[in-house]
Amino acid sequence: MSRRRPYVRPMAGWWRRNPHHFLYMVREGTSVFVGAYAVVLLWALTALADGPDAWSTWLATMRHPLAVLFHLVVFVAACWHTVTWFAVSPKTMPPMRLGGRPVPASALVGGQYLAAIVTSGAILYAAAAAA
Repeated sequence: MSRRRPYVRPMAGWWRRNPHHFLYMVREGTSVFVGAYAVVLLWALTALADGPDAWSTWLATMRHPLAVLFHLVVFVAACWHTVTWFAVSPKTMPPMRLGGRPVPASALVGGQYLAAIVTSGAILYAAAAAA
């Protein structure tokens, strides 16, 4: 009688074999940078709450070249994450109909970009008005 051995699928490096899987993992990896930036913002809030000395120390820390580099990396990661998320969202949501006809994916993606631009503009306008 022969002994059966179960097939064990090799999982090491599965995401590197297919370019689509690789880009998916890169997109998911960008969330680590976005999370790290959230920690930096929480640090800023605590420094702001601790008074002017803590706030000026935080500002001085953010002027360090490594902090500037970190912000650039986070900006690129956030842009990549946003662009890829907007591109995939029409594929993951149920089909939308307007007037009995399906809404094209390009209109959905364009609407997301428009909403992001309008929201960013409103935030910049409010920040400039407050300053």
